[in-house]
Amino acid sequence: MLQTTKKKDVQVVIIGQDTKVLRSRTWDRLKFEVEYSLQKGTTANSYLIQAEKTAVIDPPGESFTTNYLESLQLRLDWHRLDYVILGHFNANRGATLKALLAVAPQVTFVCSNPAALNLKEYFKDEELKIKVVKAEDTLDLGGGHELEFITTPTPKWPDGLMTYDPQTQILFTDKFFGAHVCGEQVADEGWSVYSEDRRFYYDCLHAAQVKQVFSSLEKISELTAKFYAPAHGPMVRYGMKELISLYRKWSQEQSLRDLNVALLYASAYGNTATVAQAIARGITKAGVAVESINCEAATSNEIKDVIEKCHGFIIGSPTLGGHAPTQIQTALGIVLNTASKDKLAGVFGSFGWSGEAIDFLESRLKDAGYKFGFEPIRVKFKPDDVTIQTCKETGIDFAQALIKSQKRRAPRAARGGSGSDRTAQAVGRVVGSLCVMSAKRGDVTSAMLASWVSQATFNPPGVTVAIAKDRALESLTHTGDKFVLNILAEERKDLQKHFLKSFAPGEDRFVKVETKEANNGCPILTDALAYLECKVANRMECGDHWLVYAVVENGQVLNDGVTAVHFRKTGSYY
Repeated sequence: MLQTTKKKDVQVVIIGQDTKVLRSRTWDRLKFEVEYSLQKGTTANSYLIQAEKTAVIDPPGESFTTNYLESLQLRLDWHRLDYVILGHFNANRGATLKALLAVAPQVTFVCSNPAALNLKEYFKDEELKIKVVKAEDTLDLGGGHELEFITTPTPKWPDGLMTYDPQTQILFTDKFFGAHVCGEQVADEGWSVYSEDRRFYYDCLHAAQVKQVFSSLEKISELTAKFYAPAHGPMVRYGMKELISLYRKWSQEQSLRDLNVALLYASAYGNTATVAQAIARGITKAGVAVESINCEAATSNEIKDVIEKCHGFIIGSPTLGGHAPTQIQTALGIVLNTASKDKLAGVFGSFGWSGEAIDFLESRLKDAGYKFGFEPIRVKFKPDDVTIQTCKETGIDFAQALIKSQKRRAPRAARGGSGSDRTAQAVGRVVGSLCVMSAKRGDVTSAMLASWVSQATFNPPGVTVAIAKDRALESLTHTGDKFVLNILAEERKDLQKHFLKSFAPGEDRFVKVETKEANNGCPILTDALAYLECKVANRMECGDHWLVYAVVENGQVLNDGVTAVHFRKTGSYY
C-alpha cells in the first residue's frame, strides 16, 4: 500500500563482502521523469564498497542529497573516499556530487567518456579528477574487488555504464532492471509482485531503444552474477532469469512491429528528452514501434538509416540562443534529403523564453511538403503532469493516424476473409452495459466510454473492465489507482454521444457535462443511472487490451431508468 505519511529516509543494508546499499527512499513520487507517474514512490539506490580503497557507486539526485550525505558520513571517513563511479551523469545528480566534492575534494570520478564531457561542462572551471573507463577496463579496490566496466549507451543515456564486481558477483546495472516502487523489501522475494512495476518501467524507459537493450543484454550474458543492483527499486535476485527473459521478450515484440516511428531529438537540460520519452510512450502504447535517436550522440549515417526505414518521423529540439542546436539542424538536413513526402511528420520542443527552434523545424518541414500528424508541441521550462499526459495522448494519436494511413494503402484482400467475418459476427453478440469510466491522478483527469464491463466477484464486490492499450485512460489504471464507473441510462443518448467523440490530446472530457467529486477524487456524472467507486486490485495483459480487476468501495443509484446496453454487429471493433 502506498504510504504517504512517511518522510524521505535512507535504508542501509549489507548486500555483499565490504558492500552496502544506501537506499534513499521516498513514498511520494518524484516529479521530474515520465516513469515516476505511478505514484508508488521510489528508491534511489547508491552502493558503497569499502575495501583497501573506497568507492561509491551512483549517488542519488538532489531530492536526496542531505539525507544521503548524512547517512554516508556515518559509515566512512570523507578523507578515505577514493572514487565515485557514475552509471550516468545529469544535472539532477550534479547537486549531490558538488556536495560530495566539498567534503571529499580528493575524490576521483570514474565514468564513460560522454559522462566525463558532461561533468566538465557542469563543473566548468572547477578542477576535477576524472578516470575515463571503457569496455574491459578495470579498477582495483583491493581485497579481490577488481571492478569491471560495461558501456551501455542508449539514446536517453549516451554515457551509460554498468559496473561488475567479481568478488561479490554483483552487477550494478544503473538504469536497467529497475522499478519505481518504495517499501521495506530490499531484494525481490516473491519477485512476481514487481512484474507490473518492472513492465511499466521498461515501457517508459526502454521500449523506444530496443537495439541498445539487445546490445546491453548481450554484453552481460557471459557474466556470472548473483544478483543485479539497479538504480531504482529492489535488488533483482530471485527473478533474474525471468526478468532477463522478459526484457528479451518485450524488446522482441517491439522490434517485430509492422510500423515504426523515428524519434529524433536533442536536449540541453533534459526537458526535451522528457517530452520525447512521453511521446514515445504514447506511440508504443498504440502498437507502433519507436526508434529514439539522440542527435547529440548519433552519426549522420545512423540518422539516415533510421529515416530511410521508418514509416513516420518526429523531431524535437530545445531553443538555445534563439536557434536549434547544430546537431538538430544537421539531422533536419538529413531528413529533408532522405524522408519521402508521404511519411507522417511531427515537431516538438522545450524552451525557456522564445521557442524559435520549434518554429524553424515546423516551417522547414511544411515548406518541404510534409503532412503533420499533430500540431507542434511547445513546452516552456519543465513539463508538468498535464503536459506529459498530453504528450502521451499526442503519441497515441500519431500512431493511430499512421496505422489508418497504412490500412488505406493495404490491398482489400489482406483485410480479412469471410471466415473471420462470421466469427466476428458471433463474437459481436456478446453485449455489455454502457458506462463512462472516469479517473484522476494528481492533476491529470481522463474518461472514456466503456462497454466491456462485467461484475467479477461477490465478496469483495468487484468488477472487470477491458481497456485497449491505446486508450489515454489506460495509464491511470495501474494497481492502486482509483476510478469511477458511471453506468449510463438508455434514455441519455446525449451522454453516450458526448463520450463517443474523439478528444484532442489534453482536451477536457467533461466540458458541458455536469459532475461532482466522488470520495476517491474522481468525477461522478450526476446524470448517470448509477456509479461505482473502484480501486484497481489487479491487471492482466490480454492481447491488445488490459483486463483490469477493481474492488468496488462505494456506489449509489442516482436516477431511475434502464441500463444502456451496447449491441454490436461485429466483434472486430467496438
